[in-house]
Amino acid sequence: MTTVRSKSFDDAQFSAEKGGWPDAKTFADETWILTDGTAGTEAQCIAVAEGVGLPYSVRRVHPRGALRLLPVRLQLAVPPHIRLRFTDASQPLTPPWPRLILSSGRRGVPTALAVKRLSGALAVHIQDPKVPARLFDLVAAPLHDDLSGPNVIATMGSVHRVSPQRVAEEAARFEPSFATLPHPRIAVLLGGTSGAFTFGASEAAAFGATLASLVKDTGGSLLVTPSRRTDRDAIAAFSKAIKGVPQFLWGGSGENPYLAMLGSADAIVVTEDSVNMVTEAAGTGKPVYVQALPGKSRRLGRFHATMRERGATRSFEGRIETWSYPPINDTERVAGAIRHALQLETTA
Repeated sequence: MTTVRSKSFDDAQFSAEKGGWPDAKTFADETWILTDGTAGTEAQCIAVAEGVGLPYSVRRVHPRGALRLLPVRLQLAVPPHIRLRFTDASQPLTPPWPRLILSSGRRGVPTALAVKRLSGALAVHIQDPKVPARLFDLVAAPLHDDLSGPNVIATMGSVHRVSPQRVAEEAARFEPSFATLPHPRIAVLLGGTSGAFTFGASEAAAFGATLASLVKDTGGSLLVTPSRRTDRDAIAAFSKAIKGVPQFLWGGSGENPYLAMLGSADAIVVTEDSVNMVTEAAGTGKPVYVQALPGKSRRLGRFHATMRERGATRSFEGRIETWSYPPINDTERVAGAIRHALQLETTA
């Protein structure tokens, strides 16, 4: 256990007395990851937690009862001990408190701030929390969110676990599955319909036909993985369109060789709806192409413009070229700032 007296301890002690919580003078030397279980947000927190180096556990949280009917900003007006009392979690939200809280996604904000208020633990939010950044000790938000403040770390896109070394190791592990596939190998990362973009069966069929033509022209192959958001009809239409060309299409069962595909690929094509997948692909330093989709988003438009300016991505026009750029990964910068705040000597 690490004894810490934080500047918010008096508030924590007061809340404990009023809410029946034990005194929170000590912290477990660990990290709590607090999210609603969304895969993309959880993965970002895990990436940062690994960089910080403390043991971590994931607690998926959901408000219940009347609390879930309140907008996030109004939930913050509810006393923290009551907030936690009306929150379902995959693991207990009780002392011993963690030394570090990592949250991501708007729905994890009220719980993270409740634990911070009760314990005085360092609280870091990944992405724009949609509440004043000053409520957290640190916020790591992508440039396209246009968030600023003395405690805000601006990242190129999503923080992630992708590095050239990691994807090379995964590629070697999965090479028996890819051994018969000729180069150039093109990794294809499929997203799905979102609030801003559409990726249904017709879009998937057209995209697949373009890729099939490219593979026939180059003599290469495809390494394809859908995401959790990819519609079944879209997967079926895409699969039909690429039938007959050398390929590996992950069908959803067993381990997803996502990182291995990035490591084995000579180029990567990603649908434009996903900031996470585009940023992860750019973590390899390999050519990344972005497939346009019907729809529009100013926020994602800023992101894609930034990635093009950095030389990481180009628009997909049915052909591939070779270029290089420094891999994009701000995870260590965020983790380093946290280690400094916690006075940790751990290095990633």
